[in-house]
Amino acid sequence: MTENGWHMSATSLQDVLDESGNPVQLLRDSQVGAYIYPVVPAEFTNFRREVIAWQTSAVLFDQSHHMVNLWVSGPGALALFTDTGINSTATFPVDSAKQFVPVSPDGGVIGDGILFRLAEEEFVFVGRAPVANWLTFQAGRGYDVDVRKDDRSPSRPYGKPVTRDIWRFQIQGPRAWDVIEKVHGGPVEKVKFFRMGHLDVGGLQVRTLRHGMAGAPGLELWGPYESYDRTRDAILEAGREFGLEPAGARAYSCNTLESGWIPSPLPAVYTGEGMRPYREWLGARSYEATNALAGSFVSDRIEDYYLNPWELGYGGFVKFDHDFIGRSALEAIDPATQRRKVTLAWNAEDVGTLLANPVAQDGPTYQFFDLPNANYGSSNFDEIRDGSGEVVGLSLFTGYSANERTALSLATIDPDVPLGAEVRVIWGEPGGGSGKATVQPHEQFAVRAIVSPAPYAAMARETYQAGWRTAATV
Repeated sequence: MTENGWHMSATSLQDVLDESGNPVQLLRDSQVGAYIYPVVPAEFTNFRREVIAWQTSAVLFDQSHHMVNLWVSGPGALALFTDTGINSTATFPVDSAKQFVPVSPDGGVIGDGILFRLAEEEFVFVGRAPVANWLTFQAGRGYDVDVRKDDRSPSRPYGKPVTRDIWRFQIQGPRAWDVIEKVHGGPVEKVKFFRMGHLDVGGLQVRTLRHGMAGAPGLELWGPYESYDRTRDAILEAGREFGLEPAGARAYSCNTLESGWIPSPLPAVYTGEGMRPYREWLGARSYEATNALAGSFVSDRIEDYYLNPWELGYGGFVKFDHDFIGRSALEAIDPATQRRKVTLAWNAEDVGTLLANPVAQDGPTYQFFDLPNANYGSSNFDEIRDGSGEVVGLSLFTGYSANERTALSLATIDPDVPLGAEVRVIWGEPGGGSGKATVQPHEQFAVRAIVSPAPYAAMARETYQAGWRTAATV
């Protein structure tokens, strides 16, 4: 039936689900291995130094390889995004961007990413595979558009040359604007958050997006991939005097812990008759078919892993000024009763127990806690329990912040659990663990944690969040 975890007779996600019988078990036993940020080195110096740079000086993020670029153009392009996104497109000027969020007919989030409006009829979506796949499928259902998908680079290229349509960098941190203006050779207009502009880099004019991923004003910039080395070298040379650090893949994954973005919810596509044509279209080796589901929360119902926009902090993006897939399901939800996004600050003593466990000579074995990214699945779901042992939420992304010197996780939690409350995160899977490639037999461990704001980092809360709230409503 399977070879190395692949369903050999299956040609679609629906075939895989029909053969497996239970989507939860299928995903919990995925053999895809650890999620990898491809091509970019793990570290250039060390991940602590690189993480600290985005709060003290400046950092160069390389986002050229781990995301899909989906280029959409034509008279029907805006209609495609209007019909599939919870976001309003009533105001969406050229040279602006939105954080774009589609949901299933039943209201479960499929994913999110950044949608750029490059020209009147030209867009690019940048993000993980689930949204790009969904948009590609929908585009083929009667929209007057051309679609070109530039897929993420392979996780394990094994020495083969890797190329993309474009490179994509971010310059972030308190000294970022000094670097930007030195690269440009003069003053650069600080356009509004999520608005686009242009920058000269080594004689090449490239497009930019005003961003603030690390909390301080910065820019995302992109250009043709053949200019990758030349552009990167020019930025690093200009940033040398300002303490600019190139960030490796290990540091990159820490940024979301401080800024509060939950990067990998389980796409809500595995059930529902309305989604069957999509599942029959998706390949048997697609992201959705091989996604690794991890953590202490286990339910036989895959629907229990679906999350709505309010649970992920996207409630403010929902606008009922247009018809879109899933609108009626979201209209039936009372936002006041929904779980909300928070950060959990893990107890240092309990984290120390987990970190010391691999060298303990006796006693229980716990699920390995890696630094700085502790996730061992693509979509992570750990139980959060209150003092009485009741499940009050889900911890969704876990790691370590060198800036905060704290282990953190991003979570969604019941509305009546206040900031400052102590809860327990159940680390590790029940029954000794699943059959995933990233899991060895272990026992569970209850980690104390304090319910804290999201974003957790003060700089991100004070300067980034205000702009981020407008990212879907430009």
